[in-house]
Amino acid sequence: MTEISESESKTLVDKEGNKAENGDFDYLVIGCGSLGFNVLKELARRGKKALAVDSSQEKIEVLKDQDFNALIGDASNEDFLLSFDYDRISVVFILIPDFEVVKRAIKLIRNVSRSVFIIARASTGKEKEELEMLGADAVITPSYAMTRIAIETLDRIETLRRLKKFKEVLNSMKGSKLAIFTHDNPDPDALSSAMALKEIAKKLGVEADILYYGEISHQENKAMVNLLEIELVHAKDVDIYTYENFALVDSSAVGVNNSIPKDVKLNIVIDHHPAENVEADFVDIRDDVGSTATIMTNYMVEMNMVPSRMLATALFFGIKSETHEFKRNARTQDFSAAAMLYPYVDHDLIERMEGPALSYETLDVLGTAIKNREIYPPVLISFAGFISEKDAITQAADLLLKLEGISTVLVFGVVRDVIHLSARNVDVRMNIGEVLRKAFGDVGSAGGHAHAGGGQIPLGIFGEIGDKEILSKLIKEAIKRRFLQAIGIEGTSE
Repeated sequence: MTEISESESKTLVDKEGNKAENGDFDYLVIGCGSLGFNVLKELARRGKKALAVDSSQEKIEVLKDQDFNALIGDASNEDFLLSFDYDRISVVFILIPDFEVVKRAIKLIRNVSRSVFIIARASTGKEKEELEMLGADAVITPSYAMTRIAIETLDRIETLRRLKKFKEVLNSMKGSKLAIFTHDNPDPDALSSAMALKEIAKKLGVEADILYYGEISHQENKAMVNLLEIELVHAKDVDIYTYENFALVDSSAVGVNNSIPKDVKLNIVIDHHPAENVEADFVDIRDDVGSTATIMTNYMVEMNMVPSRMLATALFFGIKSETHEFKRNARTQDFSAAAMLYPYVDHDLIERMEGPALSYETLDVLGTAIKNREIYPPVLISFAGFISEKDAITQAADLLLKLEGISTVLVFGVVRDVIHLSARNVDVRMNIGEVLRKAFGDVGSAGGHAHAGGGQIPLGIFGEIGDKEILSKLIKEAIKRRFLQAIGIEGTSE
């Protein structure tokens, strides 16, 4: 039986007279077979203070030889179990294979402490339920653990496979120059992803430029480019055919939400939007993450690259912006990537990028979108008119979604000779990206995720109509009809 001395440190002594190196521990691991040993190693890796207990003298000696804090003890002995002060322990792992002993240990421990967190081992689902009824906070079954390990291994293999191919394609570009395209009017996700790809290419000895079409008009995007001093090249200002290789981030194909010439052959495509039949030497399309910046952050982690302050700030802002403050389409990987970046982020710059003043143009677009709203409960549609700032449409969609009783919003406006659409949705029964694809995919490019999407439709022959009032009416009726039909709504607005 183990006894506790009266010293302040409460040093533990087992029946053989062996002392624990430090009685001040937060984790108690009872049962040091393969599962218990792996738990001890992980706790040690995380810098946690743990005490290992097992009835095997041999196991205890092996643990002590590896500098683990360990004692001999029999979990079936009531006096032994009750010798610990469980109010001073955070977590108890009961990982012995004898189910009856585990049951009795949980009962005894729970009788003296309601606060200590108990993690136990079971062999079957039925045993798991019984241990939870007795007071175990969490129960591990070997089959579940093995399944998790297998899945994690598969995920790891898939990541390494992608990384190997990614590096092979980039290495093949040495000695030539890479053009990294974003979608038109790039947002923080596209900008930060392009920055990361440029930095990775540089690490592998490949020179690259970031190219874009359209304009950077959204006030936050302008602030990001200026404050982070992002080096960009407008594609119309250069001969793009002087580049030998081409990459595209945050978009999936030539002509899909971008103005890249049709004869450009892409070597690399990295995006988080759903897409099919994407052609390139390397393709990484993951719609199970909330941003392309998350994918790029994962690559940097796998390549053991520490981001600079500016790049970390850009990627963090890209993830945060694309997931709408981690409230829209945010997945576990997005939170993990943001957590990895967080220590390197300049939060003063983030605050300055998030708070620039609204331009008069944006304010006018917001006002027009509010005034022109048409409601088909719970759907709202609004034509923002003929505008110059495409990003203002997105801001209008975000704003109108906050109206009471509205779950789906479509805002559209004409920028030069293209109709730009932005949609938002909180109706769990609807995937707004699929709705946009169904409604407008045959006349332009459209798509997105369940909660957010967008698209572009060329005016075509309608662009020749000089009377804007007539043109506005034609556009509004066509867009409304297609969108409402795709959703399955008939009738008139409120």
